[in-house]
Amino acid sequence: MAVFGKAQYIKRVEDDRLLTGTGGFTDNLTRPNQVHVVLVRSPHAHAKILGINADEARKAPGVVAVYTWQDMAKEGAGDFSFPAMFPNADGSKPEMTPRRSLAHEAVRYVGEAVAAVVAETRGQAQDAAELVEVDYDPLPSVSTIEDALKAGAPQVWQGAPGNLVGFNRFGDAAKADAAFKAAAHIVALDIMHQRLIVNAMEPRAVMAEWEGDRLIVHIGSQNPSVTRDTLADVILKMPKDKVRVLVRDIGGGFGMKVGIQPDEAVAVWVAKVLKRPAKWRAERSEEFAATTAGRDQLHKASLALDKDGRILALRMEAFANIGAYPARAGVVIPLFVGPKVTTGTYDIPVVDLKLNAVITHSATIGAYRGAGRPECILNLERLMDTAARQIGMDPAELRRRNFVKPSQMPYTTAMGEKYDSGDFDLFLTKTLEASDWKGFEARKAEAEKRGKLYGRGLASYVEWTSANVMNEMAHYEVKADGKVTIWMGTQGMGQGLQTSFTQLASELLGIDPSQIEIAMGDSDRVGGVGSMGSRSAYIGGSAVLSGSEKLVDKGKELAADALEASAADIVYAAGRFTIAGTDRAIGLGDLAARQPDKRIFIENVNSVDGIAWPNGAHVGEVEIDPDTGRVELKRYTTVDDVGKPLHRPIVFGQIHGGCAQGIGQALLEENVYDRETGQLITGSFMDYAMPRADTFPTFNNTLDDSVPAKSNPIGVKGVGESGTVGSTPTVMNAIMDALWPLGVRSMEMPASPHRVWQAIQNAKK
Repeated sequence: MAVFGKAQYIKRVEDDRLLTGTGGFTDNLTRPNQVHVVLVRSPHAHAKILGINADEARKAPGVVAVYTWQDMAKEGAGDFSFPAMFPNADGSKPEMTPRRSLAHEAVRYVGEAVAAVVAETRGQAQDAAELVEVDYDPLPSVSTIEDALKAGAPQVWQGAPGNLVGFNRFGDAAKADAAFKAAAHIVALDIMHQRLIVNAMEPRAVMAEWEGDRLIVHIGSQNPSVTRDTLADVILKMPKDKVRVLVRDIGGGFGMKVGIQPDEAVAVWVAKVLKRPAKWRAERSEEFAATTAGRDQLHKASLALDKDGRILALRMEAFANIGAYPARAGVVIPLFVGPKVTTGTYDIPVVDLKLNAVITHSATIGAYRGAGRPECILNLERLMDTAARQIGMDPAELRRRNFVKPSQMPYTTAMGEKYDSGDFDLFLTKTLEASDWKGFEARKAEAEKRGKLYGRGLASYVEWTSANVMNEMAHYEVKADGKVTIWMGTQGMGQGLQTSFTQLASELLGIDPSQIEIAMGDSDRVGGVGSMGSRSAYIGGSAVLSGSEKLVDKGKELAADALEASAADIVYAAGRFTIAGTDRAIGLGDLAARQPDKRIFIENVNSVDGIAWPNGAHVGEVEIDPDTGRVELKRYTTVDDVGKPLHRPIVFGQIHGGCAQGIGQALLEENVYDRETGQLITGSFMDYAMPRADTFPTFNNTLDDSVPAKSNPIGVKGVGESGTVGSTPTVMNAIMDALWPLGVRSMEMPASPHRVWQAIQNAKK
């Protein structure tokens, strides 16, 4: 069998349909007799619902029905209640308030859905929604971590005193105390990781329709089978085999489209009740206000080092705003997942982490690209740069002094995580060379001649992958025409999975890529958890490998029968089975045609040995105009260890996209609520700044595949979130490097022109 990794890479198989406008997006679907659903949303951050009057809305042209939670409950719909996963610090167990598809009795954030208007057209539903009268009794609210933790703060739920709903702890407090007492150097930072809006290219959308006695749900979801199970068990109360979820093109997921959110389920329930196709698509303004957001964590981090700059201990206390209602990811990410990379690429012997989940009157926090790892790596890399300045050491040398060495692999961190491979010093060295580290001073001098400030930032990162699920399916089906369909449990959402898996299978089977179809997004055919946590390439790709091997083994048995030979004498190459030493052969397609059902089918689920750990180093340089505070990113260099890449151009695209999102957080993006009213201030692109092409210089990215992963047979480490993990601390370190000589010692994100300018002015006082 061929070994993958040839120099030539196939053209992306997704591009033709996407570039010609023939992609299969959910909002493009229309069905005869379909109805449209529009949701009425709360204008208040916190209020009792005293009553809902929909009489005028029901009389409006084209209106079929108006529903509230009472209607849904009468028809048996369930709620999205979330069991407490972690006790509070005092050992008490938070009492979780049920989260419903439509609010009942009270609303707890601006944008929470309270009623659903169903009409013949979307325009009619929108007009009628304005006629629904909701009688609210406004109540005090809190939207920030700081305000939620104040004594006497308004309570989001009665069963969660102090607005705390979970606590977790890692490490050894006594050893940390001793290390800090013995330290020659201590650095400490308070870092606010601001709330971010996800902004996928296609807003969330749902189309549900009946097919016989089954409900078919079209939705942009990162995990079709999990979405099917949630709908069947929670909302529809139907057997799973009576619900089918189909996913076509998604237009970006980034964690927001993991599973199904409560308001998305309304249209599915409407289709069930009315026995008509029902469609809902979020307005962009709804996505700003009501979908799951990312980050929103306050970290108080400190580092103890000895006189030679060796790290003795890391201490952190974190408070994560999870919004008004907890999603599983919103709690697990800050309290369990993110901390896995707390020690980064460094040999840190002792940690002491205290992690808290906080509820506020704001939209629910969910997974967002990187999911906790960008926060923890940013903390550590900001601390490392600050320590280097305090000690008077080159920031690269301080990192080298503390790296986990290749000779220590496999290495178990103070968090109990096992790194299977990595050469962090090698990748730092390569990044410094690629970035022209030694030429920085000349570039800085040239900028200063023009009256500009110039700074350089460095970050070393390691990234946790897998979503803690180590198995994946890749079922193979060969038809009589010789075409091979591979049913994958992973889900494409713009990251090029169809191309990567097509290339891998083509090389493994030795057949033309045009003969291979990668099929995803059908809960009747796929299982598993889908795509998240940068798991698709290394876990899904390993399943493609094992499936190819099983297909060849099965094919040898069938070919032996067809050719009247021993299976031991059959060899396989380039789509044909041949009796060794003869010219007697049969092709895959002809072999499939001989079978009773005219196909060869291989059911294949494969498991990898453990987590893969992508890593690397980033260097960025910024120029700041001291008169305006404007930050311009001038140079950006990365050298990334993704193990053995399946398709290099796609890997580079993933790194570019990840860097863009991380840099967007550093420079531009921030979701802001008014602290008095809980109103969303950044409710549109007029107020929420997204990065554009002119935000970035040309990225200088290099891949080095000299350190393959040992946890899987193809040596892949994953790449979907790596750029996001490494880029934010790199840019913030560069900004602080430029501002440090002026006396600026802290900078909140994003480093907007006004915020940078104000910091400069304050330093002058």
